[in-house]
Amino acid sequence: MTPAARLSAAIEIFEAITDRRRPAPEALKEWGQSHRFAGSKDRVGIASLVYDALRVRESAAWIMGSDKPRPVLLGALARARGMSVDQISALCNGERFAQLPLTDFERGRLTELSMEHATLSTRADMPEWLEGSLSSVFGDDFIQEGEALAARAPVDVRVNILKISREKAMESLAHLSPEVTPWSPWGLRIPLGSDGRGPALQAEPAYAKGQVEVQDEGSQLAALMSGAAAGMQVLDLCAGGGGKTLALAAMMDNLGQIYATDSDGRRLMPIYDRLERAGARNVQVRAPKGEQDILADLENRCDIVVVDAPCTGSGTWRRNPDAKWRTRPGALEQRVKEQDEVLDRAVKYLKVGGALLYVTCSVLREENEDRTGAFLTRHANFLPRDAAHMAKSAGLPDLAARASRFGAGLRLSPFTTGTDGFYIAVLVKGA
Repeated sequence: MTPAARLSAAIEIFEAITDRRRPAPEALKEWGQSHRFAGSKDRVGIASLVYDALRVRESAAWIMGSDKPRPVLLGALARARGMSVDQISALCNGERFAQLPLTDFERGRLTELSMEHATLSTRADMPEWLEGSLSSVFGDDFIQEGEALAARAPVDVRVNILKISREKAMESLAHLSPEVTPWSPWGLRIPLGSDGRGPALQAEPAYAKGQVEVQDEGSQLAALMSGAAAGMQVLDLCAGGGGKTLALAAMMDNLGQIYATDSDGRRLMPIYDRLERAGARNVQVRAPKGEQDILADLENRCDIVVVDAPCTGSGTWRRNPDAKWRTRPGALEQRVKEQDEVLDRAVKYLKVGGALLYVTCSVLREENEDRTGAFLTRHANFLPRDAAHMAKSAGLPDLAARASRFGAGLRLSPFTTGTDGFYIAVLVKGA
């Protein structure tokens, strides 16, 4: 396919996403199934165009004076890719499979690229209904934080120290030009290709041997803040696919016991293969069994309970840009309810002096400090661990600068730490 044909395909898919409210992965898959002639490079190129447009949807629509698919894609070429009017015009030559030539109006808008009189949320490419909430969090950095959340995310991997050192892993992946992550002692960051995609890590021997796992640096830092150590009893209450479970097993050097569970057994399915590949031998997977209480034997026994809570995922918008526009107020209300429920459930498994690690991949106060604050009101025998103490204990004292201004815990974001958006708090159980 020519670049012009890829642009036309991206506009068609974008229409399915916005007009028919299809999730981006589904819309891309459906298009690929009905256009078998498109090769893998074509599909990657088209997906990259679609996701770039989703990242900057609001600002691109403002620039072009229309939120229809064609104007948004054209605006995104300028806004996200820095293409000139002439470069964009060359893609719209009216030839077979290409878009019709630029109108005078479109050419004028692409020349001006004006954001004058645009709202804060439009300039930052944030959902309008969240502007008040996010501006209270980000303050003067609102636009920069929005731009960072709209940028392409790097590929971070966690080196599995059960099997290999970070130095040896760097040698194994040298052909991918990895760099050490700024914060995590386990992390490597792999640059994106010119197409905006990361490498196919599943095809790498280091991945197949369990020496590295794909995991954003922020998620690695959350595991580090747990304080997990050899010999402890740890419950991962929302384990999902097991990313943090694997990191905890490495921290504990396979000594002690981790219990990994999730309310949805389907989310646990990837964990079995990942545990075997990683060589993690101190993990019991407790899959749900109907009404049976599968954790009854753990009450008042655990040194650490990890609550990686269900959330809106607002901290991962750079990886899932369509989620930014599909999230609605009702979804936030439901997540807040679920967060309170799982926090209250975690209490009974902690022994006195045990630590509850609360983590979200959200940048919203409603899901973060508001939840820990409400929890501490309900449970007077819990105290928050000081953020500076959390950071120092994890061997990362400089991270104390990311202490939340709104309550307990640490805040990470693409703009401030180069990670996904994360909230991390430790709440300690007293007598």
